[in-house]
Amino acid sequence: MVLLTPSDRTGDGMTDLSISVAVLAAVVFLCEAIRRAAARLLRGVYWVYLLETVSTFQLCCCSHELNLLSVKTQLEPTVSVALTFTITVIHLSTFREATCNPNAALERVYRRRGRGVPAAAVLLALQFGAAVAARHFAASVWSLGLSDMHTQHRNLGFQCFEPLGGTVLEAAAVEFACAFTVQAAAMHVHDLDPKLRVPFFAAVITALVYTGGGVSGAFFNPALAFSIQFPCSGHTQLEYCFVYWLAPVLGMASCILLLEKIIPFTSGKSTTELNGSAAQKQKTQ
Repeated sequence: MVLLTPSDRTGDGMTDLSISVAVLAAVVFLCEAIRRAAARLLRGVYWVYLLETVSTFQLCCCSHELNLLSVKTQLEPTVSVALTFTITVIHLSTFREATCNPNAALERVYRRRGRGVPAAAVLLALQFGAAVAARHFAASVWSLGLSDMHTQHRNLGFQCFEPLGGTVLEAAAVEFACAFTVQAAAMHVHDLDPKLRVPFFAAVITALVYTGGGVSGAFFNPALAFSIQFPCSGHTQLEYCFVYWLAPVLGMASCILLLEKIIPFTSGKSTTELNGSAAQKQKTQ
């Protein structure tokens, strides 16, 4: 057995990182090619459904690779943060109108946007279907053994690692807080200059992943968590549903309730008045 020196380990880590970046790029280019081709062929609701499916697939595939990279290699914190921020910017720039998050579909039902409950149910099915497809696609890529990291993971039977760094309640609290923060950012990001919206939102997501990732993984997305964490051993499926499904939905709903109902009520302003003043402000600009 050959004992690796620190420089050897760094070299192997950099090789794994380079190959993982290549995998991420290939997934993004593939999905973007499908989106551009579909934009010429599909219209209306069919375009919306395909956009949501392909974008969710891209999100889950890239997250699978990043998750494996974070577990198998010891990257510098600055490298991890930079990689997370960069891929998030790429996602936000290529997803177009897709949300890739079941919470957004539920919010549309609440706000009576889109095509109602049936369309939301279709979106949910497509998002979770894309999440399952991404799980199998990632395993297929890893089975090729493109890097030592992939080969080791394949030899271990694609073993899923324990995602929770705390108790179930602590993990649920993190997912709740992350979903609350993301929803608050989404509700106010339109106040920013259009050029700043994507980097701002990417910075928020990166900060949440860096802060809460050690406890729950900081997914705050039921479909993404279903793709990556639900196959893991260590907890029951009911506990995973509580942490990764119920907590994010409650976080989103609590944010909407606080910002659109409780705060306007305590300040003596109705939601209608706030919307009217916002519309008047837009007209004067």
